[in-house]
Amino acid sequence: MTLTFPNLSRSYDERGRRVRFWGYDGTFEINFFVEQRAFSRIDPSTKLDEAGFLNTFDRYRDRILKVASNAYSDRHRDAYTLVVADF
Repeated sequence: MTLTFPNLSRSYDERGRRVRFWGYDGTFEINFFVEQRAFSRIDPSTKLDEAGFLNTFDRYRDRILKVASNAYSDRHRDAYTLVVADF
């Protein structure tokens, strides 16, 4: 199977200070997170609040999903945190 991202949902995890989204490999749900610091690499003008992180995620969704797919193809796990170095 290949990793897909049919679910457009994403949410801000304040406790973890990251944005969460989901991918699917067949029937398996894979959790992905983008750490807060990574948003400064994705777009240095990101506002450092929930709305800012979610807006940047939406604007750069394709780029983020590509990075997530690359991370998943390297090693299959149930959850991934994408960090600054991934971008």
